[in-house]
Amino acid sequence: MNENKSCEMFSNYPDVLSLENLTEMLQIGKVFAYKLVKDKKIKAIKIGREYKITKESVIELFNKGD
Repeated sequence: MNENKSCEMFSNYPDVLSLENLTEMLQIGKVFAYKLVKDKKIKAIKIGREYKITKESVIELFNKGD
């Protein structure tokens, strides 16, 4: 899948995502989402008790599967 197609797929999401957004976008569970963040498969920063993830990093991860 090309990058433009994945950008269109995720266009309804904000540029900075929560973990809940990530689970919804990728249709995965919370445990797997935390694993992606912990294993640094997806770039995230922790602010307080919440992780913040850029939509760009999700698109990069998604496109690696091509």
